[in-house]
Amino acid sequence: MSRRKHARHKSKEPPELDVTTFLNLMVILIPFLLITAVFTRVTILELNMPAAAGGASNDKPKISVEVIVRKNKLQLGNGRSIIANIPNVDDQYDMPRLSELLQQLKESYPEKEDATVLLESSVEYRYLVQIMDAIRGTDPQIDSNGQPAGPKKILFPDISVGDAP
Repeated sequence: MSRRKHARHKSKEPPELDVTTFLNLMVILIPFLLITAVFTRVTILELNMPAAAGGASNDKPKISVEVIVRKNKLQLGNGRSIIANIPNVDDQYDMPRLSELLQQLKESYPEKEDATVLLESSVEYRYLVQIMDAIRGTDPQIDSNGQPAGPKKILFPDISVGDAP
C-alpha cells in the first residue's frame, strides 16, 4: 500500500523540451542558406505585352516591326503588311536572312527600338529564344585571327511577344 501512496504523491510535471539540437541545426542551416542564396542568380528577361490600339505619341516612328513565326517560315511585317517571307532552310529557321533584313530595317529607322514576335502555338520555345536573340542584336563579325572585328550591333532591344494571327 505504501507504494501506491508514494506513487500518487509524485507531482506530474511535463517533461522539458530539449531544443539544443534544433538550435544547433539552425545555427548551421541559416548561414548555409544565406550563402548559397547569394550565388544563385536568376536571369530575368523583361518582356512587354503588345500595346493596345490607342493614341500613340508623335515622336515614335510610324513603323511597327513584327516577326511572325510560322511552322515552316518566318514573316517580317511592318504592322500593316508582310515585308518579307523567309522560308525554312533544311527544316530550320533562316536566322542569318532574318538578321540581315532586320539590319536593313534598323538602317531605315534608326530611332526604332521595339519589335513584336508573334508565334503560332506549334512553335517550340527554343526557336523563340533564337529569334529574340536575332531581333535584339547581331554578333560581331569574326576576323581571320578569330577575334571580333567590331562591336555587337543593337537592333531592337524592346521585344513584345504575342500569338500569331
